[in-house]
Amino acid sequence: MYLYYTSLAMAFQKGRVTFYPGGNLCFSSSGRAWGTLAGIMAPLWPFVLAAASGILAMDTPYSSSPALHHLTKQLLQTYRKEVRPVHNWTQATTVYLDVFVHAVLDVDTQNQKLKTSVWYREVWDDEFLSWNSSMFDEIREISLPLSAVWAPDIIINEYVDTEKSPDLPYVYVNSSGTIKHSKPIQVVSACNLETYAFPFDVQNCSLTFSSILHTVEDVDLAFLRSTEDIAHNQKAFLNDSEWELLSVSSTYRILQNSAGDFAQIQFNVVIRRHPLVYVVSLLIPSIFLMLVDLGSFYLPPTCQARILFKTSVLVGYTVFRVNMSDEVPRSAGSTPLIGVFFTVCMAFLVLSLSKSILLVKFLYDERCSQQEQTLLCLRGDTDTNQPQMDPGAQLAGVTESPVCQEYQAPSGSLKEVWSQLRSISSYFQTQDQVDQQELGWLALLERFDRLLFQSYLAVLGLYAVTLCSLWVSWSG
Repeated sequence: MYLYYTSLAMAFQKGRVTFYPGGNLCFSSSGRAWGTLAGIMAPLWPFVLAAASGILAMDTPYSSSPALHHLTKQLLQTYRKEVRPVHNWTQATTVYLDVFVHAVLDVDTQNQKLKTSVWYREVWDDEFLSWNSSMFDEIREISLPLSAVWAPDIIINEYVDTEKSPDLPYVYVNSSGTIKHSKPIQVVSACNLETYAFPFDVQNCSLTFSSILHTVEDVDLAFLRSTEDIAHNQKAFLNDSEWELLSVSSTYRILQNSAGDFAQIQFNVVIRRHPLVYVVSLLIPSIFLMLVDLGSFYLPPTCQARILFKTSVLVGYTVFRVNMSDEVPRSAGSTPLIGVFFTVCMAFLVLSLSKSILLVKFLYDERCSQQEQTLLCLRGDTDTNQPQMDPGAQLAGVTESPVCQEYQAPSGSLKEVWSQLRSISSYFQTQDQVDQQELGWLALLERFDRLLFQSYLAVLGLYAVTLCSLWVSWSG
């Protein structure tokens, strides 16, 4: 288009253009008749060319690029990022903070650490980065490298570990000098995690933002949004994880120490666990196992099957405890309530099993000793009641006739029968004494079993009531 107007101007100047009625024109070789018209139009061609250049500039898609480049160069040419951006050094720079909790990535109760993904925003005014937008093609906002401008030294006091986070190297600056800096960060912070009410536990962890070196006279902090909006804004949180975000309360305070007064903003992240998976996999099986153990008290105390049954239940307790240790959080500061009740029930089981083993062992030893004493008594009476014969008589008795032996036999048989009857009587008397002792031990055992059963039942009821109350308080 520019070439078209240029060639047309040259043709007019040389007189090679002919106008016809209707606005048509053509080029001629002679151009003598129109020499006068070309001479008249010659002073107007510079304006025609300027108008054509303006039209071309409006049609160019990158017309504001020189203005943006010129604006950036003008802002950063004399800018000093090492100096706090205020004209009056006694005036504090106010940094507005905002936090969106995106997800809870990990809760390490053993090391007392919480890993969260948050979207962090900070806004402050830079008095050296303002311009008049009408002088730069109405450019009202530009992006500048973060490394080229002054940025506040805001850190998280509970920060204990570094994690990979996307690095956003640019900030937005508007014409009034307001800088907006946003970035996603993964925060690994120290937190006092309580696991006593597991799996109905609610955790409260804080994220405290403050400046490292600047006191409140130099850098002050403020909220970018209202505290009500921060507390109840849960749209950005991912609820697909194990934890649920309840609220994010925020407070502003000034920390006073020997180095000066520092402004702080604390965000309290309150989360709670989804307990359904732990109720199905831990709580219900543990209650069933306790009920089975409770039913073993209905077996007779002297029954050996009771020992076998309780031993099997103890093995089940041990296996369940090993599997439960992988799912129950471990903490040096607190023990989960389910672990405490489970340990108490295992103690009752071991105590009842030990009692049954000792009782069976004691009764068995006592019966064996009584039987041995009875056998010794019978043998002793038999030996003492036999007729004593001297060696001479024994030798003489060898040659006695069978008639004499048959005559003396009835008298010896009566003495043996009498001694056997006395031994049997003493045996039954001893057996009655053993039975009375066994009845005494069994009565004592029944009282002890009844006491264990009542204690076990009370612990199980307390366990169930505590879990229900924790569930109600969790849901409320």
